[in-house]
Amino acid sequence: MSNTFHHVDVNHPLLPEKAREFQMFINGKWTKGHSSENFVRKSPAHDIVVSTYPAGTAEDVDDAVKAAREAFDSGKWSRISGGARATVMLKTAQLIRENLAELALLETLETGKPLTQSRGEIQGAADIWEYAAGLARSVNGDSFNNLGDNMLGLVTREPIGVVGVITPWNFPFFIGAERYPYILAAGCTLVAKAAEITSGTTLLLAGILKEAGLPDGVFNVVTGSGSVVGQRITEHSDIDMVSFTGSTAVGQMALQASAKNIKRLGLELGGKNPQVVFADADMDAALDGTLFGFLFNTGQCCVSGSRLLVERSIHAEFCRKLVERAKKVQSGDPLNESTQIGAIITEKHYQTVLGYIEQGKKEGAQLLTGGSAVKTDKGLFIEPTIFDDVTPVMTVFREEIFGPVLCVTPFDSYEEAIRIANDTCYGLAASVWTSNLDKAVQGFRDLKAGRLWVNTTIAGGPELPSGGFKQSGIGRESGSYGLDEYTEIKSVHIQLGKRAKWLAE
Repeated sequence: MSNTFHHVDVNHPLLPEKAREFQMFINGKWTKGHSSENFVRKSPAHDIVVSTYPAGTAEDVDDAVKAAREAFDSGKWSRISGGARATVMLKTAQLIRENLAELALLETLETGKPLTQSRGEIQGAADIWEYAAGLARSVNGDSFNNLGDNMLGLVTREPIGVVGVITPWNFPFFIGAERYPYILAAGCTLVAKAAEITSGTTLLLAGILKEAGLPDGVFNVVTGSGSVVGQRITEHSDIDMVSFTGSTAVGQMALQASAKNIKRLGLELGGKNPQVVFADADMDAALDGTLFGFLFNTGQCCVSGSRLLVERSIHAEFCRKLVERAKKVQSGDPLNESTQIGAIITEKHYQTVLGYIEQGKKEGAQLLTGGSAVKTDKGLFIEPTIFDDVTPVMTVFREEIFGPVLCVTPFDSYEEAIRIANDTCYGLAASVWTSNLDKAVQGFRDLKAGRLWVNTTIAGGPELPSGGFKQSGIGRESGSYGLDEYTEIKSVHIQLGKRAKWLAE
């Protein structure tokens, strides 16, 4: 085993004695809906059932959309003041913090991520709710007082209407928090579909929002599969916009389904994100950042820095030191407070990641460390894996692996680094490591990605937007830009005084 592993404790006091049974949340009420079957979720780290949910149907989506449409049209949320909306959202942030322990534990049990990480994500989500509450008060338009004495022009922003939100399994609560508060701040209502295997914390949020005073029908949660519930949301003619976060392949399907009523679509999709390390970088910082960048959330992260481009003059030394550090990473039982990386989300994805590792070996990439599953009685764990001498023609260079796998490619010049970094269909994120200001600025200008980090990685707050170039997505979430996504712009022309007649009498 290439790193420190904490064996899974099946008798841990935080493990539930029995699975938590959830219902869907539609029009302010808990319901099994039209479902006759339940979906069962096992902890990917402990191999015990932790949650069950109704397997929602298309009819359940219809009921949720009807509730959201009636709530929107009634104006009980869409036409109240921004201050009134902010009050509910600030209360939501407070309740999230008060329920931190319950939310974080459930997130860890369903995703397999370390409990310490889950706590940080829940706290970060509360911060986003607070920030978005401020935005609810600052939705604004524009005026044009330069149209002559007889005309005044106004530009107003209005909530777009009913929004369908489809979120992935890797950051269920946090990715939701990058969307739901902005949607609500704009005055919209919504139907949420969390990933079928990690719906628990989204359902807990529904209860928190009701307690915070959100009117019934404004926030609805339908659980179930993407092929049934997700498909119905994206094609539903009474949904005005869909926000989808997930793979590029499924994003393409969402685009096709949304054509039914030409609804607006916000997409945050896949990434194959480069970390570019120049010879003049602070090596210690770059080593730590690179390690974190590809192992955060066990590499199951859309902005994971899964491609390392390192200047040839420091390439050998950098790789040697990176391997040394990778062997010290604490992995294993996510309920252990010192664990840094946890389990792979499902058996299917576990096999997919291992398949990519074997592909890398077959294609001639040099395996520096890892490369295997962790031999353990419980759970789905893969060793931190680093490949060197990865070329742009290799599958592991081009395709999103979504696991604890790093692909290293050396470069000789700035121009070559940028060319290799941009040689991908994706453009979600990138990191530049250098002590040269000119190189840093030129780098973030030349790299084709929606989010750039200089001398850090996977950092930030709710003030800045996120989103992708190329096949990594459409639109932006978070920040004031994220609020704008969920509004329509209306131009108003006001005639002052008598209008000049078209037809003379």
